[in-house]
Formats: sequence, structure tokens, C-alpha cells
Amino acid sequence: MKNSEYILNELLVELFNDILHIEQNELKNGVLSDLSVTEIHTIEAIGMYVPRTMSEVAADLKITVGTLTTAINKLIKKGYVERKRIEEDRRVVMVELTKKGKLAYRLHDKFHKEMIQATIIGLNEQEEEVLISSLDKLTSFFKEKYKLTNSKEK
Repeated sequence: MKNSEYILNELLVELFNDILHIEQNELKNGVLSDLSVTEIHTIEAIGMYVPRTMSEVAADLKITVGTLTTAINKLIKKGYVERKRIEEDRRVVMVELTKKGKLAYRLHDKFHKEMIQATIIGLNEQEEEVLISSLDKLTSFFKEKYKLTNSKEK
């Protein structure tokens, strides 16, 4: 393995692990101490503005509706999510964030924005483009190799 490949491997593994660790610590030590990383990502998948079906959220998270149901039940008990059935078809279950859930969403979004700002600070426009292109290639590789879909494309 070339030195640059070794360095990139080390950086990517360390970065992935650090992001997960930092995210967990931020939750544990902050106002959202009752949430896990998985729960905050469920809140993120539900989104801020429109109720979503359980199927849509499960697909975005790449989990089954049954697994999501367990997570949603916990989030309802904690006061972050509400569940409703639509009158036209009682089989369809909609979920949406409560006021507390929207606050959690905003705080997590702020964490991500700060992370991105720290990543690009000091980069010129060309360097930003190279970084974006490189990460896009890496993302495409994983999507192709592991048959992943981008929830943002739906």
C-alpha cells in the first residue's frame, strides 16, 4: 500500500470513529442526554416540516418498519415524536416531530453545521471543490459496491 493510501485509510477510519464518538458525547453531555445517536438520526429522518409515513422514514434509515416502530415508541414516550393515522386509510401511520423533537432536530443540525464549517475553514474555492469531488467519489463507490440508495434522491 502506498504511503498516501495508508494515510487516507487511517484518516477515514479515525474520522468515522471520531464523528460517532463525538456525536454520542455531545448527546450524552448536552440537553439531549436522553437520546442515543440512533434516536437523533431517526428524528433527523422524520424531518422538521411535514408528517411522513413510517414506510418513508424506514426506507430512508434502511431499516424495517418493525424496527422503526420500536424506535418511534421510545421517542413518543420521551416526547419527541407524535404518531397519527390518516382517516382516508387507517393502515397508513404518519409520524411527526413535537416541539421538543424539533428542538432536538435543530440542535443536531447545528452540530453538523459546525462540523462542516470546521472542515472548510481556510480552504479556498478550488480546495473546497476538490474535497467535495473526492467525497462524492467515495460516496459513489460505497453506493455502487454495497447497493445503497441516497435518501435525499427520493
